[in-house]
Amino acid sequence: MRFVPQFADGQAFPHPLGKIVCIGRNYAEHAKELDNPVPTEPLLFIKPSTSAVALEEPLEPPFARGDVHFETELALLIGETLTHATQDEAERAVVGIGLALDLTLRGVQSQLKEKGHPWEIAKGFDGACPLSTFLPLSQVPNWNALAFTLEIDGETRQHGEGSDMIFTVPTLVAEMSRHFTLEPGDVILTGTPAGVGELPRGAKLRLSLTGGLEIETSVVE
Repeated sequence: MRFVPQFADGQAFPHPLGKIVCIGRNYAEHAKELDNPVPTEPLLFIKPSTSAVALEEPLEPPFARGDVHFETELALLIGETLTHATQDEAERAVVGIGLALDLTLRGVQSQLKEKGHPWEIAKGFDGACPLSTFLPLSQVPNWNALAFTLEIDGETRQHGEGSDMIFTVPTLVAEMSRHFTLEPGDVILTGTPAGVGELPRGAKLRLSLTGGLEIETSVVE
């Protein structure tokens, strides 16, 4: 079943899910933990809409294809068409905030990188982007004050602060709109903080976001 964007308060979103535009290495400590250089400009890639599944449902990663790593990220729901947007226009176009897991076949990705090949199959497979419902936005929030956390089996594994992003939300969304026209229903993933790792089979996950979003989910055995 295709993922349908929904607001946490039950309000319907009138557009289907579009593309999922992502940034790599938007937290310096995450870049360092993977022994990658800290970027001087956004590193962008896209996940297809078919990669999205509901975060609230049990996760079924393709463990048969290798180790699956978790990357917890703030997700932004776009409500207006953006092309070469200003930062103010970019901020006003965000109508919802939620959480996502950017699931990665790390071994597959590493092998592809070594060969100089594109690595979409390590990031864009079916189920590679569990998405939560979205908190509706009536006004632009304080991006720097946002914080999110991932717990696995009761242990905090990741904690992200908006203030720690290398590229801020307005800068990032505006920059993305220079390369890809953003449309209502598109989702932006804003990068993951340090602490990524292998997703354990059978694990219980708890994710939380400033503003009252709390998600509990699990991973299949």
